[in-house]
Amino acid sequence: MGNRLRTVLAMAAATAVTALTLGVTTGPAAAAPDASGASVATGYGHTCSIPANGTLWCWGANFNGALGDGTTADRPTPARVGTATNWAVIDAGTTHNCALRTDGTLWCWGNNFRGQLGDGSTTARSVPVQIGTATWNNVSAADSHTCAVRSDNTLWCWGFNRSGQLGTGAYTETAPVQVGTATNWASVATGYAHTCATRTNGTLFCWGDSTRGQLGLGILSYRATPEQVGTDTTWSTVTAGYAFTCATRTSGTLFCWGENGYGQLGATGTYQTSPAQVGSGTTWRTVRAGDNTACANRADGTLWCWGNNMAAQIGDGTTTNRYAPTQAGTATTWTSDFALSYHTAAVRADDSLWSWGNNDNGQQADGTTTRRPTPAQLTLPA
Repeated sequence: MGNRLRTVLAMAAATAVTALTLGVTTGPAAAAPDASGASVATGYGHTCSIPANGTLWCWGANFNGALGDGTTADRPTPARVGTATNWAVIDAGTTHNCALRTDGTLWCWGNNFRGQLGDGSTTARSVPVQIGTATWNNVSAADSHTCAVRSDNTLWCWGFNRSGQLGTGAYTETAPVQVGTATNWASVATGYAHTCATRTNGTLFCWGDSTRGQLGLGILSYRATPEQVGTDTTWSTVTAGYAFTCATRTSGTLFCWGENGYGQLGATGTYQTSPAQVGSGTTWRTVRAGDNTACANRADGTLWCWGNNMAAQIGDGTTTNRYAPTQAGTATTWTSDFALSYHTAAVRADDSLWSWGNNDNGQQADGTTTRRPTPAQLTLPA
């Protein structure tokens, strides 16, 4: 979720890894992609980034220790998290984060009221703590729950489960619990109270809250265990927002479903209980969701956003909600490393980091609380 992301860890330092950010899967296969670029994640009021050198930096609101610097003080400029230089990918929930290192270990920190860190407690952590001893492929953090795929392609979830979003039986899980017995999960995306995941055969499964149709199963109720979305076997990336879901297929088409009060489905109308294509284009690569906003990049390197724009998170220079994909800025070099909530951060092909939208908590790292209506470059300390 928050929003918004960027997936699999390397088993050795020389193995390449790329980023998975707020609530998005990149698959369907669970093989290690390139890790030469930066990774970025956005929570409700904070941002974290892993530049190409493998260090980790966070800034903005520090609720419950979300910045991982050992304090709860807000940071209007980037603060380094520890001294490790082998961070690979990061995802941000509302006020907690989870990240993978190149050795496959999983680390989480921040808010833990519902057990969403997975360390067996409900104690907030202001520095990263390792979650178990397993090795992991990818992770997705939401508001109060987290899910991740292990290197054996099993799926595990933990945290709050009131709506069945863990895919397990307990009301709350404070440590990772396996979801079913399947061993072909590729990656996972967590929304506010629902979860979706792809398998290595290109199928898509969702579970949890579907009172606005966000599971894509044609229902307005709940599901406590994973159910397949249709019969298609070409799903590529999936992302989960507050009460909606979007996904791309290998054909380059884009689909969204669920709540549409702000235009987050990329169309006019109310909710959709099954996948509805966004436009007619076939050049979409990766899609990511924030709270009630989504962004996706195209094959030509452009970045497009739609939905809630109250904090200028779409990046088109306005605060007008958009019911169709609207280009963010004019650049044609955006990568698939981007994340969004009420602010958006994204990486270009030269590894430069750009940000826009809300800045109430210093999440733009410019020393002010002035929102940015269009993308502006942000430079991390050396």
